[in-house]
Amino acid sequence: MGMKDQFQEKSEQWQQKAKQKAEQAKEQGQRGRQGQGQGPDRDRMRDEETERLQREEQERLDPDYDM
Repeated sequence: MGMKDQFQEKSEQWQQKAKQKAEQAKEQGQRGRQGQGQGPDRDRMRDEETERLQREEQERLDPDYDM
């Protein structure tokens, strides 16, 4: 397996973990929010944070493919 494949596989693993954590946080937030007046802003912030982390990871790996 080449380095490119290793980086791609690791990136995909991190993205999957980030998605799972975001889903868990969303579920916990929904359970904790029942009866409380917290708005959807918190979920939106989590989604934006997850997207930002994924984008940063992809940008970090992209230059490696130009070799």
